[in-house]
Amino acid sequence: MTFYARLAAAGLILAALGAAGCSQEPAKTETAAAPAHTASPDIHAFRIGQIEAVALKDGEMALPAADATASPWADAAEVASVLNGAGQTDGVVHLSVQPLLLRDGERIVLIDTGAAGQMGTEGKLQSSLRAAGVEPGQVTDVLISHSHGDHIGGLGGNGGKLAFPNAAIRMSAAEWADLQANPGSFGPLIEAIRPKVQTFEPGAEVAPGVTSVGLPGHTPGHVGYEIVSGADRLLYIGDAMHSSLISVQRPELVNGWDSDSAAAVRTRQGLLGRGASGSLRIYGVHFPFPGLGRFERRDDGFIWAPEAG
Repeated sequence: MTFYARLAAAGLILAALGAAGCSQEPAKTETAAAPAHTASPDIHAFRIGQIEAVALKDGEMALPAADATASPWADAAEVASVLNGAGQTDGVVHLSVQPLLLRDGERIVLIDTGAAGQMGTEGKLQSSLRAAGVEPGQVTDVLISHSHGDHIGGLGGNGGKLAFPNAAIRMSAAEWADLQANPGSFGPLIEAIRPKVQTFEPGAEVAPGVTSVGLPGHTPGHVGYEIVSGADRLLYIGDAMHSSLISVQRPELVNGWDSDSAAAVRTRQGLLGRGASGSLRIYGVHFPFPGLGRFERRDDGFIWAPEAG
């Protein structure tokens, strides 16, 4: 089985935003001092209201568009057309991998954990985290969008230990059930994280100011996360979209990594329409680093407009 096949095997409603939450500790009334950042090209700090956020570079994936064993998009001609139209003539789909760090009071939340150097990535998450002024043992909550290797691979540490030993690990109940039913090579990791896993249903508040959002189609329990502070909000879209070019400009193209293609297409189209209409700030974990921007309407379709700075 090829690496890219393993990626697929390792396995929206935006109207649901703001649905009822699960019981969590109330947010602290005082915000702790922000950690000291080290100058690094692998981190990008920004704010969501009073929440400090940092994009953490884990690595890159490069998928030859014409290679059916590498690219999840079978329509190579259409993919090439999109890439060429954007001035990208190397015939390669470039996907970044950047988990998101949130700091609010005493809570330090990490959304997804990268691939730990597998799947063609560089395994930069730990060094990026430290450049952001955070040690792994300080992370209080790890939120998982879904259980593919480039999102849960970084949960494990050396010698079978947990990379974030003091953190609760939260994922949707459907995703946790699917991971256990189809462990693949993750059997040892599943047993290591089992005591720490807390499950939820989409729409639940999973950390102060962070609400899970069902984004169906990629995996059985795939979710995104809406982060809200005051009047500011950001939607972390997980793998609802992979490429800032192909997924945005041609959302109807079948992606072989999706477990339910029809649902995934509907999710992409819904995200684009509602995101553009509401000028919703988006965090694309696989979009060009640091993954921040908005969807905009262009002619009869959409484009990705990265955030300046």
